[in-house]
Amino acid sequence: MGSPDDLRREAAAVTSRLIEVVALHPSDAENAQAGGADRIQVCAWSNDEPWSVEPAVVGAIVRAVDVPVRVTLRLSAGFTTQGGEFARLVGLASSYLSAGVEGFSFGFLTPHLEIDVDLCTSLAQEIGSTPWTFDRTFDHALEASRAWRQVRQLPGLDGIHTSGAARGMDAGFDDLLAMATSDPAFAARVIAAAGTRPEHVPWLVRARITQLHLGALVRPGGSWAKAHVDVGFVRSWRRLLDDALASLTRSSGAAG
Repeated sequence: MGSPDDLRREAAAVTSRLIEVVALHPSDAENAQAGGADRIQVCAWSNDEPWSVEPAVVGAIVRAVDVPVRVTLRLSAGFTTQGGEFARLVGLASSYLSAGVEGFSFGFLTPHLEIDVDLCTSLAQEIGSTPWTFDRTFDHALEASRAWRQVRQLPGLDGIHTSGAARGMDAGFDDLLAMATSDPAFAARVIAAAGTRPEHVPWLVRARITQLHLGALVRPGGSWAKAHVDVGFVRSWRRLLDDALASLTRSSGAAG
């Protein structure tokens, strides 16, 4: 257990909490909000990857909920985009903004598996002051600490979907905790994603990671094709995160 000063610093560093749930359609979004989600991420799901959806779908989801909605900007497999596809992404972003989205999720790498700073900056500039999340492309970068140094300066970026490794939280959990513990600025941007298990949450919170991104974990059987977001599943994660934060706060108070 940490010293009293450590506990007080940990509690003071917790400035936000977020449950973000992936929605494929309005009923997903409605169930997520009913379960206590703070934000919705909209995408299509195919070949284990998120994709951009038609603006009409985004508009229907925005109208269905009161919480902020972010949407994926991605039109092809791989870690990059170029030429005409980039122009299509800009056009989609404009349509999504007209539909009322709060922000976006995207991310690009160079052929050498480093953050494509130029490409990400170009798209960020196209969306103006709209906030955005770097998607799990981040976990495919060659070296995580270098990737973090590169993304932290990108305009408008306020979060990173990461599990610490391309293979998910079971492979990357220890490395993710180590980076978060050594760098509070990184911890504040992390939105824990891909394979987070309930037993991870108290440890994530102690490392000042207080944002969770939930996809298959809140769908019965983990199915993207045959199940909708389950209200009870979302509510369970809501309680789990809130209880972990409350426990940290109590520990800090007792230490004082």
